[in-house]
Amino acid sequence: MKKRIAFIAHNQKKAQIVSFAMHNRNLIESLGLDLVTTGSTGDRLEESGFKISKKYKSGHDGGDIDIASRVLDDKIICVFFFVDPLSAHPHDSDISSLIRTCNIKNVPLATNPRAAELLLRGLIDEQR
Repeated sequence: MKKRIAFIAHNQKKAQIVSFAMHNRNLIESLGLDLVTTGSTGDRLEESGFKISKKYKSGHDGGDIDIASRVLDDKIICVFFFVDPLSAHPHDSDISSLIRTCNIKNVPLATNPRAAELLLRGLIDEQR
């Protein structure tokens, strides 16, 4: 099975993750990995021309847990999760579970654009 990278963003960060992806489109596509997302993040990325191999439910409907499960199954090699630290999220326990899962499985997780840029460059360097 092909390895995947996950894209997730809180509502207030969706434009930011789309901007990041658009700015880095060539690098992301050069990885040759499948992209998976939660619901509306995937919709926004598809509207911007990205091919999404799997859209899970929205985060508040269990999408974060779905992605955490794929991390546990070694099917996702990194997660780009742009977090809004200034808003309350009713599914905080799901978010914490995803972060904990990434830490347990030693899967890199970028929660902001600068960390995402460094993570993306690291993925490119690994492929060389």
